[in-house]
Parts: sequence; C-alpha cells; structure tokens
Amino acid sequence: MKKGIAYLLTLISLALLTSCGESRRTFLLEGTFKGFNQGELYICDLNGGSPLDTVAVVKSQFRYEIALEDPTAFIVIFPNFSEVPVYGEPGATVTIEGDVSHLREIEVEGTDENEVMTKYRKKTSQQTPPEVALSTEQFIKDNPASPFALYLIRKVFIQSSQPDYKRAADLMALVIQANPSTSDELKAQMKQMEGISYLKDGGRLPSFTVTDINGETVKSADLNAKVNVITVWNTDNYEGMGILRQLQKKQNDVGDDLKILTICMEADLKACRLRLERDSITWHTICDPRLWNTPIIQQIGLSYIPDNILIDDKGKIIAHSLSQEELMKRIEKLLPKKEE
Repeated sequence: MKKGIAYLLTLISLALLTSCGESRRTFLLEGTFKGFNQGELYICDLNGGSPLDTVAVVKSQFRYEIALEDPTAFIVIFPNFSEVPVYGEPGATVTIEGDVSHLREIEVEGTDENEVMTKYRKKTSQQTPPEVALSTEQFIKDNPASPFALYLIRKVFIQSSQPDYKRAADLMALVIQANPSTSDELKAQMKQMEGISYLKDGGRLPSFTVTDINGETVKSADLNAKVNVITVWNTDNYEGMGILRQLQKKQNDVGDDLKILTICMEADLKACRLRLERDSITWHTICDPRLWNTPIIQQIGLSYIPDNILIDDKGKIIAHSLSQEELMKRIEKLLPKKEE
C-alpha cells in the first residue's frame, strides 16, 4: 500500500513538474487600450512580416498567449498601422496599457527589455525628428544588444523621409559587434548599405541584369515606362501583398505607362509561383533562395519587407521606401486614371 502511495505521489510530482515546465514556455501578452473599444490587433514578427495572429479587442481589452521556447520580439500592429514592439520571454507576462490616441506613450511592462523600451518611447514621444534621431543613436550605443536595436535603426535612420545611411551603417556595426552570433540576415544587410547609398531621391538607379522566376532576362534599362516600380514582398507580409494588389489594379487602369518589377523574398520557389498564379500576376518577378544575399537586393540597397523604389523613364529615382499609402498617392499623381 505504501509503495502504491509513493508511486502515486511520484506520478503527481512528475505531472506538476511537467505542468510547470509547460507554463514556463508560455508567454502571455494582455492589455487595455483607452479609446479602442472593439476591433483587431495584428501580431507580427519584428520585421513586420510573417503574421503570427490576429487578436480581438473586446471592451478595450485583449489577451494573447503563445508557446515560446526562446525569447522572441514581436510587433503589435494597430488598425491604423501604428506599431508597438514587444519582447516576449518563456513564462513571462507582459501588459500593455495606454491611450490609442497617444501610442508613443503606451506602457509596456513585464520584462526589463520592454521597460527600457517604454522609457525610450516616452522620452521621444514629444521630440522633433532630429531629437528622436539623437535619442535613438544614444539608445543603441547604450543598448547595442537590445532586441529592438535593428528595428529602431530601420525605423529611424532607413525608413525615414530623410534617411541617414551612414549613421545606420555605423550603428549596425555596433549591433553586430555586441551580438557575436549575428544572423546572416543582419550581415547581409550590412553589405546592402553600399547599395543603399544609391537610394537617393533624384539619384539614378544602379545598372543591373537579372533573371526572373521564369528564366527571362531583365535589365534596369527595361524599366523605361513613364513610371516604374521595384518592390520587395513575401507571401506572409500583409503590407507587401497589399502593395502588389494595388499596383496590379493601377496597371490595369493605366496600361504600359506603369512597369513593375517585384522581388519575392521566399526560399520556396513553389510558394512564390503559387501566389503569382493565384493573383494572375504577369510582370517580371525575381525569386532567389539566397534571400538577403540576392545580388540585386544588395546592389540597389533594398533593405526590408516591404520596400520599394519609384523610378521615372530616364532611370531617375523619384522616391523610395514609401508606405503603401504614400506609394499609391505618388503613382496616382504621376499617372491619373485614364478617362474612358
């Protein structure tokens, strides 16, 4: 009888240990948003691609739980495309609270990384763009190993209306130095900084010759329509896919006045082909399993998903790294819809 009880207690202990182990691998994100009574949030990886989930907000509250084996950085994306980065750790609970009309002042608490980022966000919430750049530079110098460092470099120094690629490259070098096990993607982005230097409004598109997914040769000189667009996408990035759909609609309206070259960042060629066929996309698409090491990506300096370059018929760069809304507004202005 005693042996039976001892055996039963052992089983209960093992069950409790297993249960605790499982709970330690679960990350809980919950929050309350003033001014956002009902709707949806999107949870994405830190690069803005690979959507993980859609989370419902009910009576201003939401709850999101996910199993994590390793610490992971996410972006919480609001319906207006505003972003709040969050760091998740196995077993941690993180809370987000604030007013959706003042997202830059939202409180994210629950881990040291999130609390440090909250202080940065509050500090920069009322600053001018030059002041934000200085504060961001200092933040990265003080915290080069931060999981948010590369995200901030992209947001403040690359995706800015006035990009500072030299500063971005210098700060990225600090991040790589602080992270000995730096990913190949980050190292590839360092190489892209040379190409990015060409991405200046009013500058010229670098000359290139590439082979598209169907084996056809495409040259930079082929982009000779009144307006030309190069854009980067993958099947998991909602904004990149939205840009493709908008470009396709616009091309149907204006015809040969708009030429499009897209670069699909998929290691799986079949996934790219399936999407092109499903959406009846016929323009040239490059899909190279080398991803960020794809030569054209490094040559012309495209650096994230989605990214884009808007070019005139002489190879002059009109604009680059525009949001979906900004890109379509610029194209609409250059190519108003033809009257029937």
